[in-house]
Amino acid sequence: MTSLETRVSNIMLKHPVMNASGLLVTSVESIDKLADAGVSAIVTKTLTKKPREGYRPPIVVPLRQGLLNAVGLANPGIDAIYDLVRRSHEKRLPVIVSLSGKDVDEIVYVASKAVDAGADALELNLSCPHTPGYGKDLTSDLKVLRDIVSSVKSITDKPVWAKLGYSDHLIKFADVVIDAGSDALVLINTLPGMAIDVFIGKPILSNKFGGLSGQAIHPIAVYCVYSVYREYSIDIVGVGGVYSWMDAIEFIMAGARAIQLATAVYLDGYGVFRKIVNGIQIFLKDMGYRSIDEIVGIAHRF
Repeated sequence: MTSLETRVSNIMLKHPVMNASGLLVTSVESIDKLADAGVSAIVTKTLTKKPREGYRPPIVVPLRQGLLNAVGLANPGIDAIYDLVRRSHEKRLPVIVSLSGKDVDEIVYVASKAVDAGADALELNLSCPHTPGYGKDLTSDLKVLRDIVSSVKSITDKPVWAKLGYSDHLIKFADVVIDAGSDALVLINTLPGMAIDVFIGKPILSNKFGGLSGQAIHPIAVYCVYSVYREYSIDIVGVGGVYSWMDAIEFIMAGARAIQLATAVYLDGYGVFRKIVNGIQIFLKDMGYRSIDEIVGIAHRF
């Protein structure tokens, strides 16, 4: 019998496939869609202390190998979390609350609200590449990065996942957040990118630049997961360009215990979740593996 169960921090998942925070999970209707699509957990849109309208359109540019987006952390604010957690639990799914803020105190406030609402884990968005004052801008200082994680850990016994983006200093950043108490890492976020309309000579996105997601970043994300797993024994969730079961298996063999996806859902619809889960199961069975655990980090044998 082949088992797809996997564990990230202390959260048991029926299989390793969940949505990424890039999907606009800000309503009970979006929870229902994901539950019906067969995800193993719900990851909310990144929530902030107060509602954010984000940038004006256009905010998404379809590309040959993915998407370029600059949403600007648009979200209904952390007070919406109570309905989202309640609905997720009604669907018998763990809920991971993605959150951000402009400083340590604001992030701790948002985290405390998520804990009060009953979140199963907190995902700290420490790497948004296109919203000034949040994400990458805020955490480029290693002391601030450490303070954010340790301060959130100090108010809860719920698992804290740190979401990091690609950087030449990724191993150093990983070392800091792990030392500060992170229970798992989510790797990676979108990469900075830009698109220009050559006929009018103007950037297409209203914000001029945004975050690149999709197939174009998948090899980079696999490299990041592999590199961090090689250095640290911490649970990793792989994110970036997962379109098929093979992409998911790559992440797991590099060292991830679970994966998240968003761009594939925008391009191919919610059915992509079951396609990937079914593909993983067939692969494990055909290759003679009995569980996900048997292939986590297997690429490091060579």
